[in-house]
Amino acid sequence: MVVAGALAVGTPAALLTLPAAPVAAQQGQLDQAVAALRGISTMKADFTQTDRRGQTLSGVLTLKRPGKIRFEYGKGADMLVVSNGKSLYMVDYEVKQVQRWPIGSSPLGALLDPNRDVKRFGKLVPAGNDSVVGVEVRDPKRPEFGVITLIFVKNASAPGGLQLASWVALDSQNGRTTVRLSNQRYGVAVADSAFSFQDPRRSSGRR
Repeated sequence: MVVAGALAVGTPAALLTLPAAPVAAQQGQLDQAVAALRGISTMKADFTQTDRRGQTLSGVLTLKRPGKIRFEYGKGADMLVVSNGKSLYMVDYEVKQVQRWPIGSSPLGALLDPNRDVKRFGKLVPAGNDSVVGVEVRDPKRPEFGVITLIFVKNASAPGGLQLASWVALDSQNGRTTVRLSNQRYGVAVADSAFSFQDPRRSSGRR
């Protein structure tokens, strides 16, 4: 399921096998990760998405807070994943279909939904590397929202001193995919029109 990839192969083993840091240190790193997310006003990045079958797609991600994101896929994938701040859409131009979800009802809600309390539902995942911070976000009362593990690396030029490098997500249908980012650019000018799309059910074109 492509949208699981944009939302969402398993959590890296290095993040699962190491002992936890002291509680105070965990809280400090979690606070830093939350500040890093909230510090992103706009961001553009190249992305590579690999699903559980090993299929890899790439393209350009555009993010604008609160709640807006666009995954523009490259050649070989005639589709688009986009959020306008309220709803997340997967647009398949090949079969002329559009699927829609509220932004809070997917793993990406941790990244997009301004009402999702990452600090409340997030926990630090031991990384074993002082330059890496992993945060797993899940709402135990809403398992249908899925789980997302956000991976940050320390970078003084990124908001909050942490750069979002990748995420691993598990959606409500147990679809797992990893998304890796590169060439992150912050504070770029992004028009709201970037988060609209041409409905293929009404037209044969796209934008």
